[in-house]
Amino acid sequence: MTAIYLSLGSNVDRHKNITAALDALAALLGDLQISSVYESKSVGFDGSNFLNLVVGANTTLSIVELSETLKRIEDNNGRKRNGSKFSPRTLDIDILTYGDFVGVESDIELPRAEITKNAFVLLPLSEIAPDGLHPQLQKNYRDLWLDYDRASQSLWVIDFGWNGKVISVS
Repeated sequence: MTAIYLSLGSNVDRHKNITAALDALAALLGDLQISSVYESKSVGFDGSNFLNLVVGANTTLSIVELSETLKRIEDNNGRKRNGSKFSPRTLDIDILTYGDFVGVESDIELPRAEITKNAFVLLPLSEIAPDGLHPQLQKNYRDLWLDYDRASQSLWVIDFGWNGKVISVS
């Protein structure tokens, strides 16, 4: 089993798509570690606010198998792949880390650069894995968040529930 962290985001039918993603991930991976759900402004384009969170789990799938499965989950939730990189998303699921793997596997670069670039990735990751080490930088996520320039992106916790459980409270 390999420990993985995934980033989830949506700015189209946000609650519905995040809930559907959590359902699919739980069916695929079993027990999930789920961060609070955060709302943030779109980055890189003018669009509706996003909901973002990070999920931790364990998998026996390879990086490629996991990536292909995550793309199917996105597609099943209306993801269109012919638009601009910076555009509205029904659902975006990215592999952030795959164990301590550092490198490129079938065009998938890990750990994902967005970990240290985007507050909507780093904050929820530091919440569920504060002592986890970034596989390349060998710094824990808590310290990476403490060193992050928070003025560059704002985000806030929202009320969110899933499967009868409170995930986050604003």
